Amino acid sequence: MIRLSILLLAFLIFVIWRIVRRKRALKWARTSFDPAAYGMPPRERLDASRSGPPEPLEKRERSLAIAEAAWAGNWRPAAEYVAEPGDHWDERWSRLELLRSIALQGDGDGWLTAWRTAEPGNCDAATLEAELMVHRAWQIRGSGYGHEVAEDAAKQFREMLPAAIESARRAALLDPANPGPWVVIVTAARGAQLDHTEFQEAWDELMKRAWYHYAGHWQGMQYWCEKWFGSNKKMMEFAEHAMDVAPPGSPLGGIYLHALAELEERKSSASALAEDKTKWRLERLAASLRQVRPDDEHLPALRHLLASYACEVGLWDIALEQFRAIGPWCGARPWTKHDDPAALFDIMRGVAVKRSKAEPLAAELRPTKNAEQQHRQ
Repeated sequence: MIRLSILLLAFLIFVIWRIVRRKRALKWARTSFDPAAYGMPPRERLDASRSGPPEPLEKRERSLAIAEAAWAGNWRPAAEYVAEPGDHWDERWSRLELLRSIALQGDGDGWLTAWRTAEPGNCDAATLEAELMVHRAWQIRGSGYGHEVAEDAAKQFREMLPAAIESARRAALLDPANPGPWVVIVTAARGAQLDHTEFQEAWDELMKRAWYHYAGHWQGMQYWCEKWFGSNKKMMEFAEHAMDVAPPGSPLGGIYLHALAELEERKSSASALAEDKTKWRLERLAASLRQVRPDDEHLPALRHLLASYACEVGLWDIALEQFRAIGPWCGARPWTKHDDPAALFDIMRGVAVKRSKAEPLAAELRPTKNAEQQHRQ
């Protein structure tokens, strides 16, 4: 009994000590933290409108030129653009998503109809057509939980997706090596209520063509989450496998962070973050992200999530590394769930500095106004 009392007292002292440390770190972050002294932009330059820097001007100008040509009826620049990456399938899919966005804006998708007519054997055009069908079905349904969706919208949603899947299957016949049609099918799978066997068949086809497809894995993770056709356990197993097979330089391991975010939406992340293996995986993921190209489009969102979860499990050095790499951009989860994303972001990077025991940088290494302005252009 005496021994148990001593253990309980020691645990109570430990809990109180942690609470006191947390309060001290929060107070320091609010009152004494100078971001520039630790290699980060000052508070007044935080930007909650974006998760990361804007695209290079040349890339933006090309995207606009493709869009304007398409809306004017010229589909050829779009066709050339999406075919350009060859078998770099992640990049090719990213470009297809841009074309989808173009088709949903401006003067519509008449240019896509013209493309399909002129090149009926083009897999990219056929895939884009199927992807648009899936996207429009989701627009009708909305993003709410099942009980929040109107009955008519849910009925129309369910009726549209089998046709989209059939369209994607026809697209797959046009270029057997192209994984795009199978990404469309995997995307449609949960809405179309494909069972586990049907989903696995589509997934296997995707994996034959693009083992490390990022968007495909994100959609697969959604299928296996608890709100659709899996469970928290199945989803985390899927995400952990993605992380385990991710090759050097790939952002694929970041699917694990999205799975944690999904758990958080379902109020289940606390138990996952309490597991020892989670801290180990976050450490591995931080090392993996160091090898990803700095301009990878997935990297900013992953850094924000990693910074947040690193703070939650006490990996303060990793959290600080991410905050420094993120720069002034704070328009991403988890900060955007707060009424004032910039304020939360600023406090947490200050806490990371305090708890990591980082030393201030020498004056000549601190960000200058000119350098910050160049970074934002």
